[in-house]
Amino acid sequence: MVAMRCVMINRGARKSLLASAASLLLASCAVGPNFETPPAPDVSRYTPEPLASPGVAIEGPRVPRQQFLGGADIPARWWAAFRSQPLNELIRLSVERNPSLQQAEAAIRVANFNALAQRGLFFPQLGVNYTPSDQQTSNNATSDPVSSPQNRYTLHTAQLNISFTPDIWGQNMRAVESLDAQTEQAQYQLEAAYVTLTANVVTAAIQEASLRGQIAATERIVKIERDILGILKTQFEAGQAAQVDVLTQETALAQAEQTLPPLQKQLAVQRDLLTALAGQFSADEVLQKFDLRHLALPANLPVSLPSTLVALRPDVRAAEANLHSASAQIGVAIAARLPNLTLSGNPGSSAFKAAQLFTQGTLFYTVAASATQPLFDGLTLYHRQKAAEAALDQAEAQYRSAVITALQNVSDALRSLQADARSVQAAIKAETAAKASLDIVQKQLVLGQITQVTVLNAQQAYFNAAITRVQAEATRLSDTAALFMALGGSWPAQCTTPVWRECIFADPHAAAIKVSEATSLSQ
Repeated sequence: MVAMRCVMINRGARKSLLASAASLLLASCAVGPNFETPPAPDVSRYTPEPLASPGVAIEGPRVPRQQFLGGADIPARWWAAFRSQPLNELIRLSVERNPSLQQAEAAIRVANFNALAQRGLFFPQLGVNYTPSDQQTSNNATSDPVSSPQNRYTLHTAQLNISFTPDIWGQNMRAVESLDAQTEQAQYQLEAAYVTLTANVVTAAIQEASLRGQIAATERIVKIERDILGILKTQFEAGQAAQVDVLTQETALAQAEQTLPPLQKQLAVQRDLLTALAGQFSADEVLQKFDLRHLALPANLPVSLPSTLVALRPDVRAAEANLHSASAQIGVAIAARLPNLTLSGNPGSSAFKAAQLFTQGTLFYTVAASATQPLFDGLTLYHRQKAAEAALDQAEAQYRSAVITALQNVSDALRSLQADARSVQAAIKAETAAKASLDIVQKQLVLGQITQVTVLNAQQAYFNAAITRVQAEATRLSDTAALFMALGGSWPAQCTTPVWRECIFADPHAAAIKVSEATSLSQ
């Protein structure tokens, strides 16, 4: 059954001369389904069990704690919770220059202008035609010299072409509705690109800090192994150590040094990534540098409700806008199968001289109306309607998939953070124990009380523990950024294109008030 919505022409539209032509039908009825916003998912949490903040063992080493704040709002500049001025500067630079955001902004303009162009079909279409022509008639024996005093003359014709197709079934109304939804979708895609970019910058900065930490840990173990090698060489010269012990230690030192170039290579590649995210060429490397000591772990993490997540996360809203557009296209397809009416008028003037145009006796006009109804088209229009209905089913499935993925992303981030706290605590405990063991081994080595195998084992254990601890801390920071991204970041409602950058960065202090104050309470 065809759904229909009738929208009466309002008083303001009747004041316009052009819009008054559309009021010939007094009303416009839009066929096809009327779009309704899908209901929020009937869930109140992201995990089967009630949300629990990350916990650590009481008897273990102290690590920074985090707690989830259920139902809290996400701040506009959530990255300020990491309390890193270089990070704030780099994100601002990236938002201003990254071409992916500029591309998304251009897509909004494209969609908006297409919607405005489609609105023009609500009004009569006017055109002007002027045709001067030089003509010559036949001068044969049958010609009447009285009626044809000359066989060559110039004719000037000026004509106004007017046509109007009343939107009887709302075909154009549905087309505009579809294009408006596409404009809305482009807006949400810009928001999604903004959230993705800021999260990528934060994650890339954390990864750089992790690499710097791993390089520093490797350099520490290299120094320790050099010191141990010096001890063994001294003992070998004194006859207290075997040459094989010296060679074994030289091998261990070389292996530790071998791990540095790959880390330095990854750091250089990471710098290139940060530079690219900032919208700059690789030769113009960004000035900001990052290490783990200057990246604070956000202590209080706002976790919005699932219903709020669906209403705010930009990729879900973009999928909803796509669903709206697909719904309107069904009305367009249905209207194409119904009777259509076109009104046309062609007033004008024709004269032998241009100066005589529009004088008495030169005017003419044509007024016509045509009604069309498809009778047989090989089921083309029918199948187009079915294709539009199938596209709506497809858009509905895509929307449900986007909602499920959004909830899954948040759940994954929550689970990761719950595990990260325990991982960091265990890594710190392991590094502390390994360092203490290595210190004892070094003292015993000086006294000649242990074998080289024990020394190697202690060195390797400390090296692995130090690297693991750095990676665990970086993973916890990255997963924190992933949670903010999974929650959709935050796009202030008052920030609209094209001045959204100025709006978001208007107050350099207001963005982080909620999170930074909450963070300071837990320090």
